Formats: sequence, structure tokens, C-alpha cells
Amino acid sequence: QVQLVESGGGLVQPGGSLRLACAASGFTFSNYAMSWYRQAPGKERESVATIRNVGGFTNYANSVRGRFTISRDNAKNTVYLQMNSLKPEDTAMYYCKVVGFSNWGQGTQVTVSS
Repeated sequence: QVQLVESGGGLVQPGGSLRLACAASGFTFSNYAMSWYRQAPGKERESVATIRNVGGFTNYANSVRGRFTISRDNAKNTVYLQMNSLKPEDTAMYYCKVVGFSNWGQGTQVTVSS
């Protein structure tokens, strides 16, 4: 059974940084691409970043490219999202997802505010 546990969210001032982590279990982590999504109040959930399981290839939403970095540690079954130069519009609940599965974790809240 796929389980995803996100952590690392919090309250940060504009321009600040946070590092999110997603611990995965219940499947062979190294065989799957992983994605981060976010959902702001009143908006649809949107894809933020994806990392392939081989080669380390990554994709980013235009709104975060150059500020966010997705990475993974296959030995720890964990995917990360380093978020720099945060903006108020980055405020959302952040979720990780296994590409090809429909499971979601509980998410971690990121609030960017002064």
C-alpha cells in the first residue's frame, strides 16, 4: 500500500526558504518518478515539479522555475522540494505524488507572509 508523508512546511517571510520532504513507502521507490503538487485556497491542485526515477531529469512549473529544486534520495525513499525566494503566491498545501498512482499524502502547509 502506497503511503506518502509530507513534512517541512511552515510560516516564512517573503524571500525566505523552506525544504519540504516526502517519505514514501509501500512500493519500489527507485522505479517511479515523483512529483510535488500544491493547492491554494479556492484553486485547483497544480503540478509544481517532477523528477524522473532515472537520470535525475526534472520538470518545473513556470511559476517556480529557478526558485524551487526537486531532488530525491532513493536510499531513503524520500523526495525533497527546496523552495527559495518564496512569494506570498506560493502559499498553499503541498503534496507529493507517485507518478502513475492516485494516492495522496496528508500534505504540508506552506504560508508565505510578512
